[in-house]
Amino acid sequence: MSYPNREGHKVPSVTFKTRVGSDWRDVSTADLFAGQTVVVFALPGAYTPTCSSSHVPRYNELAPVFKANGVDAVLCLSVNDAFVMDAWAQDQNAENIRFIPDGNGAFAEGMGMLVDKTAIGFGKRSWRYSMLVKDERIVKMFIEADRPGDPFEVSDADTLLRYINPAAREPQFITILTRAGCPHCLRAKTLLADHGLAFEEIRTGQRTGVTSRTLRALTGRSTVPQVFIAGRHIGGADDLARYLESV
Repeated sequence: MSYPNREGHKVPSVTFKTRVGSDWRDVSTADLFAGQTVVVFALPGAYTPTCSSSHVPRYNELAPVFKANGVDAVLCLSVNDAFVMDAWAQDQNAENIRFIPDGNGAFAEGMGMLVDKTAIGFGKRSWRYSMLVKDERIVKMFIEADRPGDPFEVSDADTLLRYINPAAREPQFITILTRAGCPHCLRAKTLLADHGLAFEEIRTGQRTGVTSRTLRALTGRSTVPQVFIAGRHIGGADDLARYLESV
């Protein structure tokens, strides 16, 4: 089976059944795409291995870079209902992506991407692809090859970002290990915030499973905070202050 490349065409006119809190809300393709530059990636199903471990996390990581390069929104589409998509978004902590439920497969069908996955109990699902859409018109598509299984080679976030801007710089990911009530941790977080640096905070303690032994194994130290930037161990609050002064 061949999957159509719809570059130059408008996206299908579809109404998505979404949930906002406890209420249903209809969202049209015009609501999502009209007057907007949008990155879309579509995938076979929520909670499936490749989708959860690679496809969604990387788009979430690079969403700020997409937006810095003129993209207004990053959308994830799957032939799943609104309840499943909302639960999956929370499970993924994908705060930079909007998850769109194509519950009846209408959008996937309109794109020519609806495939039969009944052999593995999925029913009708979307083929995996990504695209750049400007004001409802498809500018570029990256469609996975028609091969058995679940190919994932061209619809990734990095490929689409390179198309938009080959010189785009990946953000430096920052993680800080902290403990509740630690004033030095607060100081380190304030330093990062004052420099406009986004970070992920991991609390240590028995409840989180990040113990003092984990901390020592990772850093060789038993104190918090411990800061990592782009895979490099910076150290505590004083170390962070010196690092930020030097860059």
